[in-house]
Amino acid sequence: MINSVIVADSSPLISLAIIAHLELLPQLYQRILVPTAVWDEVTIQGIGLPGAQAVSQLTWLEIQAPEALILEPLSILVDRGEAEAIALAQSTPDSTVLLDDAQARRVAERLGIRRIGTLGILRKAKKAGLIVELKVYIEQLRTNGIYIRPSLIDAVLRDVGEID
Repeated sequence: MINSVIVADSSPLISLAIIAHLELLPQLYQRILVPTAVWDEVTIQGIGLPGAQAVSQLTWLEIQAPEALILEPLSILVDRGEAEAIALAQSTPDSTVLLDDAQARRVAERLGIRRIGTLGILRKAKKAGLIVELKVYIEQLRTNGIYIRPSLIDAVLRDVGEID
């Protein structure tokens, strides 16, 4: 059940790097696009931070700049990386945008763009049999300072049968 294209923002890439599961993306999607601002944010500005080295060594990432006309109005609403990810998804047929930020997800939703977050990727990976358990990765993310709404954690763990 491989989907077509996913356009990734910084925080989900960093989160997947923290739990050493970046490889889930090419297992679940045919193409993984990263806007230039996201690439710069993670691998250049983020040098020495979690995820920078792991992301910089990925051979399957396609770095692509979004169209300026689509990008400009989005830049007012969300940060540069999120705006570029949404703009790139908006101009890429059959794509999903990978975002964790609530405001960015609302903007993508208003534009009718399919969206998924880090927990959604983990949920999808578990349902596809690529990982055995989500709870351990959620704890790892939280230990590393990644905030995830408790109600979201409960909903996802309930959905995959890890809590009643």
